[in-house]
Amino acid sequence: MLRQFLSKLPRKSGKSDSPELARSNSCTTAGSTPQTHRSNSFNSGSGRPCATKRTSSAVFPASVVAGIEPLLPFKDVPNSEKMNLFVSKVSLCCVTFDFTDPTKNSIEKDVKRQTLLELLDFVASGSVRFTEPAILAMCKMCAVNLFRVSPPNYLYVSNGGENDDDEPMFDPAWPHLQIVYDLLLKFITSSCLDAKVAKKYIDHSFILRLLDLFDSEDPRERDCLKTILHRVYGKFMVHRPFIRKAISNIFYPFVFETERHNGIAELLEIFGSIISGFALPLKEEHKIFLWRVLIPLHKPKTLGVYFQQLSFCVSQFIEKDPKLASTVIRGLLKYWPITNSQKEVMFLGELEEILEAINMVEFQKIMVPLFCRLGSCINSFHFQVAERALFFWNNDQILNLIEHNRHVILPVILPALEKNAQNHWNQAVLNLTLNVRKMFIEMDDALFISCHTHFKEEEAKLSLLAEKRKEAWERLENAASRQPITGNTAVLVTPLSRSITC
Repeated sequence: MLRQFLSKLPRKSGKSDSPELARSNSCTTAGSTPQTHRSNSFNSGSGRPCATKRTSSAVFPASVVAGIEPLLPFKDVPNSEKMNLFVSKVSLCCVTFDFTDPTKNSIEKDVKRQTLLELLDFVASGSVRFTEPAILAMCKMCAVNLFRVSPPNYLYVSNGGENDDDEPMFDPAWPHLQIVYDLLLKFITSSCLDAKVAKKYIDHSFILRLLDLFDSEDPRERDCLKTILHRVYGKFMVHRPFIRKAISNIFYPFVFETERHNGIAELLEIFGSIISGFALPLKEEHKIFLWRVLIPLHKPKTLGVYFQQLSFCVSQFIEKDPKLASTVIRGLLKYWPITNSQKEVMFLGELEEILEAINMVEFQKIMVPLFCRLGSCINSFHFQVAERALFFWNNDQILNLIEHNRHVILPVILPALEKNAQNHWNQAVLNLTLNVRKMFIEMDDALFISCHTHFKEEEAKLSLLAEKRKEAWERLENAASRQPITGNTAVLVTPLSRSITC
């Protein structure tokens, strides 16, 4: 049976073939082999596999294995031959199988799995420095096994991905793929890998294909990819600008076009670590990323899926440069979810975190539009939104900012407080509103009385204007009702004339 598995690898076509070409040709699929190869390993009568030999040099390409039997354990060969054996084993693992049918090629799958585990142990041991042919073979093997076409993504439907009945589609080959991912991670982080040599093979194309896999529906695969890409970013400094740009190019269509991608949370988690390593002062490129990518990422309906990672990235920027706090708050106000209460609660939570770290100068730049928005949230009929906004006054840092700027903030926020105190339906919101009013009275009683008097005057003016408007409409209705109805003259229908007698 093993002979059948190894016979699926292409034979050496001639002595002129180079080792690299042979290695490239060895990456094949089990389902695409010629029928003549399969028939050599089966009895024509019984259909059962023939007995296999423990040596595969007769069928395994000599240019690939470099004279080393791929099923030999590493401990049985000298150090000088271990890299040749490594290349042979890696080339053997380039054969792929159909995992949708568990009964198909079960022995060959097990042989490949054992070989991958052996390679994983060898790479983790760090006993021999990797040669360039070994790096090439390893990158090709990972590409053949990992870079595959995923099934269409049906998770994000028209309701914004909020359908709890949708089940993610898991690749049946995952137990096999996980070993390949672990092997790639150990290979990249190995001290025996020379980054200067490896960067030729772990290149921009390789990185882009890794990023494509982040749209996988399997969270286990995305978690592996997150760790691998983070290690690639750390090891290959030459690729760092390209990786940042490539991730940005995933965010742009997600925000402004499709709002469909499974890996946004993982990519933001990677960027959170990247931002923490930015040198000061921040480059203009990084500030542009904050304004053009991170702030617009608050817009999609699926914000809840990646909100924690996004909020961390934003807080990292503010921690690096506190002057960015006012810029971020302006962005949040721009994308404020007026009709989505769940998102409003998340926005309010992020605002509170930012206000805890903001300095007085930046706060004063945005306090008027900020408290206008908070006033609207306080008057929200959704009690969770109103409660979350009123909780700001329970934060000592925010309360200190409000107290120092009360002459500006109180006139802005008082109408919302008075409206709530008069007629909000929720008792908890009503109690919180009265507590906030009490805080303002204790801060500055004279200012509160002055603002309250002004509020009453404005309310009286508005009431008088509403009464005048009502009287004007009544006069118009009376004048219209006395006009004779002729031809195509429009008729004013009063509420009384619309009533129907049952």
